[in-house]
Amino acid sequence: MKLLLLHADYIEWEPKKKAVSVAEETEKKPKKVEEALVVLTAVEQEDEKNPKAADEAVKEIESVFQEVKAKNIVLYPYAHLSSELAKPSEGLKIIKKMEAELKEKGFSVFRSPFGWYKAFTLKVKGHPLSELSKKISFDKKAIKIGKEEIPEALKKEETLKSEWFILEPSGKFNKIEIKNGEIAGFDFKKHPKLEKFARYEMAKSRKVVKEPPHIKLMRKLELVDYEPGSDPGNLKYYPKGRLIKSLIEEWVTQKTIEYGAMEVETPVMYDIEHPALKKYLHRFPARQYNIKTPNKNVFLRFSACFGQFLMANNINISYRNLPLRIYELTRYSFRVEQRGELAGLRRLRAFTMPDCHALVKDMEQAKQEMIKRFELAKTIMDGLELHIKDDFEFAIRVVKDVLEENKDFVINLVKKWGKPALLEVWDKKFFYFVLKHEWNFVDALDKAATLTTDQIDVENAERYGIMYMDKDNKKKYPLILHLSPSGAVERVIYALLEKAYMELEKKKNPVFPLWLCPVQVRLCPVSDEYLEYAQETADKIANENIRIDLDDRVESVGKKIRDAETEWIPYIVVVGEKEKETKKLAVRKRETGKVENMSLESLIKEIKTKTEGFPFKPLPLPRELSKRPVFVG
Repeated sequence: MKLLLLHADYIEWEPKKKAVSVAEETEKKPKKVEEALVVLTAVEQEDEKNPKAADEAVKEIESVFQEVKAKNIVLYPYAHLSSELAKPSEGLKIIKKMEAELKEKGFSVFRSPFGWYKAFTLKVKGHPLSELSKKISFDKKAIKIGKEEIPEALKKEETLKSEWFILEPSGKFNKIEIKNGEIAGFDFKKHPKLEKFARYEMAKSRKVVKEPPHIKLMRKLELVDYEPGSDPGNLKYYPKGRLIKSLIEEWVTQKTIEYGAMEVETPVMYDIEHPALKKYLHRFPARQYNIKTPNKNVFLRFSACFGQFLMANNINISYRNLPLRIYELTRYSFRVEQRGELAGLRRLRAFTMPDCHALVKDMEQAKQEMIKRFELAKTIMDGLELHIKDDFEFAIRVVKDVLEENKDFVINLVKKWGKPALLEVWDKKFFYFVLKHEWNFVDALDKAATLTTDQIDVENAERYGIMYMDKDNKKKYPLILHLSPSGAVERVIYALLEKAYMELEKKKNPVFPLWLCPVQVRLCPVSDEYLEYAQETADKIANENIRIDLDDRVESVGKKIRDAETEWIPYIVVVGEKEKETKKLAVRKRETGKVENMSLESLIKEIKTKTEGFPFKPLPLPRELSKRPVFVG
């Protein structure tokens, strides 16, 4: 059975003509239901042989209904969802059973007539849970894997006990806990974002019930959008979004290589029966995509670990090579996140992850290397204009006995951070890592998302047979550090957009870092009379590796300026008779909101100074606005 579940403001339908011989008798008049979970339903051939088909569908509907908090349920037979439909009589029987079970559970249920061609109008709400698809399958093998192996391991993880602290740069540990809905044990008055972050982490709820503001911004700015033709959580990038994404990729890679990492490339899929991989997947289950190739069953990677570790297994490594640093920018990593967790760019099923591993000799070398990588991450994030002071909250997660042995190091990390941090202490080791730190962005909905993270891994070298020759001529297993210096690239864009939204809420003009702006300068001639001069000026600016475009439309100057403002153009330049004669440009700077008279040379110099050291790519669209398509109507 296939279901398409839509949380709607309303649905209205009107039966027009019978489509099958067993069509129900009904009146040909409109029917409207408001505030409803609309369930478009296609009963399939396999459902005829499974008496629990209706039961499973009801469970799914009930689960989504509770999440979206609708008032009514509308069962709407919709044959177009499947090419393998059940016989009409059987389909009707199953849908009626679904209706009866839902009513027995106390739901307000409506059902559109079965077997009719109907005209219908539907208004979907548009939040992250408002459009969900579900396949009710009875593949016995799939049920076995899904209900025995993976949940069993996840259940073990749920038994892991944590103690929570706020650790201050002074070294003071403040134990915290939730009492009567409030966090007790630390005064958060000077650290409201840290309180939000701590509450979010201690609650361990990742579901999103309200659309994050960055989703409207990413579409309004024609950067990124959903792709209905793909799996949820796989997005499409328009030219401006692709430019921003590629520049971030280049920036992170450039800085990671400067730190000393060797860039590699590894496959996106791996044999699920490979001994080391199978053991890992069973020990630390992830929500991976499993697919079948002509030769074997494989899974799509959810990190670069697999490829880099298999590569490291074949390298002849001496103690002189340590730390040995390997880096890959995965385009893409894949993870089947739960439907309620998918939210624009914040959490995806296909994402671009910079992954940098370092093989180190022992814990002392691991700590030294982690400090270097902390500085690498700070350099990268400062370049993205995401700063520790205003934009991140720090978390350290550590096994209790590891904390006791390395307390000074943990305190030193918080000193480097410069403000209090959340500390989670596990009573025992469960994961492959024993210590990790995270840089977390708290968004406009008070949800937290990890960007930078680094981990000290004590298991995978042995699991993958990675060894080095020590100075005593004995082979030994290294420790492995797992660093994502920026976190997923998509999540960086999410953070920039959410930060921009919060700036808008403060009545400020948000702007991307200048080197990331798809268009850095826009020329607005006051009329066609100055178009040629504007073209000459644009050529001179473009020749300096500055992204400039030209509003050649037949519009007023005021309209051109307003449109440029809505696109967050950092420099808007009006070109008319005065500018042509004086060779001075009237430059409107978005960041300050002021207009300055500048020479062409001083404008170029200012932009070049602000973007020095950052990667550059040319304008991703036609220079003239009249020649551009509209990607989001």
